[in-house]
Amino acid sequence: MFYDDFDDDEMGPLDETLRRYEEVKQGSSANILDEEEFERVVEYYFQNNNEEQAMLACDIARTYYPFSASILLLRAEILTQAQKYGQALKALDEMEQYDNHNLDAVLLRSDILLSQFKYDQAALFLEQRVVEYNGKDKTELLLELSDVYDESEEFDAVFDTLKRVIAIDKRNEEALQKICFWAEFTGRLDESVTLHTQLTDDDPYNSLGWFNLGAAFQGLKLYEKSIDAYEFCIAIDEKFEFAYRNMADAYMRLKYYEKALEVLEKHIEIAKPEDVIFEAMGYCWEKRKDFAKARQYYRQASQLSPQDDGIFYKIGETYAREKQWEKAVKSFSVAFHLDKENASYCMAIGNCLMEMDVKSEALVCYLNAVRLKPGNKTTWVALIKGLYISGYFAEAIIQLEVAREHCGDKGDFYYYHAASLFELGKAKEALLQLEKGLKMSPTRSKIFTDLNAEFLLRNPVAELISRYKKK
Repeated sequence: MFYDDFDDDEMGPLDETLRRYEEVKQGSSANILDEEEFERVVEYYFQNNNEEQAMLACDIARTYYPFSASILLLRAEILTQAQKYGQALKALDEMEQYDNHNLDAVLLRSDILLSQFKYDQAALFLEQRVVEYNGKDKTELLLELSDVYDESEEFDAVFDTLKRVIAIDKRNEEALQKICFWAEFTGRLDESVTLHTQLTDDDPYNSLGWFNLGAAFQGLKLYEKSIDAYEFCIAIDEKFEFAYRNMADAYMRLKYYEKALEVLEKHIEIAKPEDVIFEAMGYCWEKRKDFAKARQYYRQASQLSPQDDGIFYKIGETYAREKQWEKAVKSFSVAFHLDKENASYCMAIGNCLMEMDVKSEALVCYLNAVRLKPGNKTTWVALIKGLYISGYFAEAIIQLEVAREHCGDKGDFYYYHAASLFELGKAKEALLQLEKGLKMSPTRSKIFTDLNAEFLLRNPVAELISRYKKK
């Protein structure tokens, strides 16, 4: 109802209207303002946060135009903004005596009921009134109704209401954009496929319809079909950014990294640079094992999002894949500096330091990871393996007991326990631990043999592992 610009319209300069209004207010003018001019004054004061003067202008206007529905509607809007909902509803009741088919009044009453948390009343009211309207007005009320259902957490009703909008207006942008989200949120992707297949059959140049069809297929993990739908979408609208994003994601899911890169390159041509796009390109190059190229795009992503620790971690991983341990440590350290509570970053730094034969510092990193995530088996395994590799076999056994207290009994722990006991010359105890590990996790025996391949030269060990492999 309210307007943003009052400086120049068909009624002349606003200053002149306000001057004449002041004369009327003071009783010094025989000329009155017409109804539209009073509306303009009310709107001016309201938009300038002068609620008291806006209400006064409404009252003065009503003395001249007591049956004006538009003045009463303005009064109701001002009262609503002031959270005087009872008075606002009374103003609407009076206003509807003169105009009972005003769409703005219907929407305002719905907003008031929502503000009072009367969701069921708001929904029932809109359902009763929506039958009175057609065309654009009807779709506007249905969109309001979908918002009411959203507020009341009746999510399936949101989806159903948006379907009603699309049945009336196949190109309704708001409904099409929203239903794409709600189809996935409510798990009604199959229904969305049916809906949008019919929609695109009836209206084959509906780019949003094709996009929603692609998104529904993608949610169902039917990636080839989703790509086909996105192809139709961008054939109609070659600047449809999200179609390129989703298509690239679908290609990545199919591990067609070259195709994904082509699509992402096209996205860069039509849209402003974004960190997520560069990061996706870095991921594709990493999967193609071109780590230098991957870093190039990860760095571009980091320039746009310098506080994103995950990107620096990914850069570190590319260096680690190339065994460039020192550079990897630097990148992992930046990631850890940005998120000092991330145990994975501690372990990554520790792994690099272990490869660089800086074992004491590596163990400090593993200890920090355990401190950050004491209930995580992976952090304990990193520490215990680090202690074993460093030759601290007795300490490894001590830490294994602590690990069991935090994580419970795990098959992996028995393999590390057995290996440590063998290194300490306690073969009988070691065999008992090894058998426990084989009973609990027979497929994980490689953990034990990777620690020291010479263990397999011991006949009892070879026989024990062979027996459980046969089982």
